[in-house]
Amino acid sequence: MCSSDLGPTLASIRDACPAFHRRSWTTELIVCDNNSTDRTPQIARDAGARVVFEPVNQIGRARNAGAAAATGDWLIFIDADSTPTEPLFEAVAGLMAGGRVMAGGAALTMDDSRWWFRALTECWVCWSRLARHMAGSFIFCQTSAFREIGGFSPSLYAAEELDLSQRLKRLARQRGQAIRI
Repeated sequence: MCSSDLGPTLASIRDACPAFHRRSWTTELIVCDNNSTDRTPQIARDAGARVVFEPVNQIGRARNAGAAAATGDWLIFIDADSTPTEPLFEAVAGLMAGGRVMAGGAALTMDDSRWWFRALTECWVCWSRLARHMAGSFIFCQTSAFREIGGFSPSLYAAEELDLSQRLKRLARQRGQAIRI
């Protein structure tokens, strides 16, 4: 990922946030600088984001650093090359407001025209929906639940979102809540 991906992502997040603001919910935008060698911190600050730093190059640690800085009741993790929309945020806000959902994610779509890549993505989406596994590119969860289970595992260098999904599903069952994909 390069910093040229970050600007459009932050703009799409800003454009989608009215879904939360209409409910009088406040939002904060936090970007984790995980030893970037480009203009990521400056692009993030210019977009109004708070920048936190994580020195160990690992996605779970970077996500945990951002979550540790967050002050809200809900967390949304968005990859720096993703472009969420206002309808997506509206759907997520509805789930958050309903009280039964602890966490969830969104199905992936990729901007790749190769047939085999689209087919692979569709297989992942089908499997993740059936297994209720959240894709790392867009995850939302209650902050209290995230902190209770210890966040993303700092020992995993891949599949950290699958591990998080499993631990959140166990907690959701204990609390009588749901995970939505």
